[in-house]
This record gives sequence, C-alpha cells and structure tokens, in this order.
Amino acid sequence: MFFSTNYSRALSNIKTLQNLGALVIHKVDATEMANIFPFKHMHFDRVIYYFSLAGFYGDEEREDQICLNQRPIQLFLENAKKMIHKDGEIHITHKSNGFFKEWNLELLASRNRLALIEEVAFHLRDCLGYNTKYCFGGDKNFNCVPSKTLTNLAKDH
Repeated sequence: MFFSTNYSRALSNIKTLQNLGALVIHKVDATEMANIFPFKHMHFDRVIYYFSLAGFYGDEEREDQICLNQRPIQLFLENAKKMIHKDGEIHITHKSNGFFKEWNLELLASRNRLALIEEVAFHLRDCLGYNTKYCFGGDKNFNCVPSKTLTNLAKDH
C-alpha cells in the first residue's frame, strides 16, 4: 500500500529489476545495514545513497535541523565503510545549495576516515527512469537542482 500510494511506478520498477536478476529488499535502514542480515557479511564495490532528508521541523532552530539531518548520513557512512571492498567507493548524491550545503558532507566523511576524491554535478537526465520523490509526498517529485554527487568516498589507505 505504501509504495502504490507514494510511488505510482514502484511495483512495475521492482518487477523490472527482479526480471533483470536484481535482489530487491525493502525496509533496509541505511543507518544499521552493516549489522543486519543479509548485508552483515557482504562487501560491495560501491554503496550509493541518494538524497537523504530527515525532514524539516518548524519549531527547531536551523542548527538543530542541520544536526538532525547530518546524523543519518553520519551513520550511513559508518555502515557503508564496513560494507565496501578495500578499494570500494561510497557515493552520496545530495542537494548542494542553502540549507543542504550546510550539512558539510566532507566533514562527515572525514570523521569516518573517508577521503573525498571527486565531486560532480548531478543531472537527473543522466539517470534514465529515476524520479526524485518525497518520502511521504503522495507521489510528488522534488526539485533536485542544484545537486552534486560526492563520488569515490574511499577508505583512507
């Protein structure tokens, strides 16, 4: 019900991925994924995170809102680092203006002994079939311009 209400094409997209041989797993918490089955003993070349947002809270100070949104990314990075091969990469695609820029993803990465290797502009047109969606937006897209992908967040050697 959640998927059909919030993402009209979700079920057909999932079916397409499964037909191509992908394993689709729901309800994976990116802040705990390294410690849960089946990921606990898996390693990947890349772990990718698109457009994290804990939300906006009208009664919270701006600095508190920034911290609320940094926390899931910090925990994602801690988990992803455990899940990549020695030369693996962690990619985060993120809005890159105003409030979002203040999250300082480079600092969050450095706290996990991860090094930013490259940062490139994100263009939705390069991701055929991908749509930005609000988590509980009733199937509405959000504007992802401007955004960047922080690529090759690789383990320090």
